[in-house]
Amino acid sequence: MTGTENMSMATGGAAPSAAPADDGATVVGEHRPRGRVLDLAVRSPVLPGVAHARLLLPPGWSRDAHRTWPVLWLLHGSGAEHTAWTDHGGVEELIGDRDVIVAMPDGGRCGNYTDWWNRGDGGAPKWETFHLAELRQILERGYRAGTRRAVAGNGTGGMGALAYAARHRGLFRAAASFSGPVHTLHRDPHGLDVADLVELTVAIAEPARDWTDVWGDPDEQRVVWRQHNPFDLADRLAGVHLHVSAGDGRPGPYDPEPGTGHDVVEALAGAVSREFAGKLKKLGIPISTHFYRGTHSWPYWRRELRAALPALLAAIG
Repeated sequence: MTGTENMSMATGGAAPSAAPADDGATVVGEHRPRGRVLDLAVRSPVLPGVAHARLLLPPGWSRDAHRTWPVLWLLHGSGAEHTAWTDHGGVEELIGDRDVIVAMPDGGRCGNYTDWWNRGDGGAPKWETFHLAELRQILERGYRAGTRRAVAGNGTGGMGALAYAARHRGLFRAAASFSGPVHTLHRDPHGLDVADLVELTVAIAEPARDWTDVWGDPDEQRVVWRQHNPFDLADRLAGVHLHVSAGDGRPGPYDPEPGTGHDVVEALAGAVSREFAGKLKKLGIPISTHFYRGTHSWPYWRRELRAALPALLAAIG
């Protein structure tokens, strides 16, 4: 049991008004580390253990309020957790006193914002179900979350943001990707592919699992990959306010030693983000973009969220 859960249980566990989701997923602990930051521990039947979500609550928020608040979902990248956007992304400063709930859920260290294929058998982990069915219902039933939603994320969280908006039409009014691998079937015979990233992150975070448990083999189970690929789902994003940004992998203004190294992960994110934006424009679907010199790192994502935030919040205001 984590320190958060220990403290939650010691102070009384879940609030009585935290109604469970339809499938029984329920809040088993709450912890308020500071001010308007509230951490939830959620026991879910579709995940192997207790998952967490961090909420940044607006001024005047109360679980007994006679109103709801719009929700900005912020998704983290591979290898991170639900505290990433407050620990590294400066979200509390960027949001300030804006009248919105910010939901920052655990997405697994290599969850890829999907219900894993598991060789066609399904089953845990089901991150997409946890986020968009269970946690959404919990927030709306017990934490005064409304139905006006936007979603954004960095790295695989950016891929997840666009995939979620496309796969669940009408759920999100706006979506943004910062350095996301938004074309999962992009192939580069001479360099890094998104499939390579999936294989690498699973090997590091879930060494007992096979990377093809996520969506199968990208050739043999191509249909499954396409069903979760923002590039292939681009036409389903009509009507969503969209923003995509990424660097080119070259050291930029926020890198401590501009003369060193080339970030191949960010170079890949930049290449596929340009491909994705190009497809949207061919489809006649509006999208704003920012492509820049820089690497796969938090100073750039803080800057990009700051720039995208007015449009994200306007879409749900």
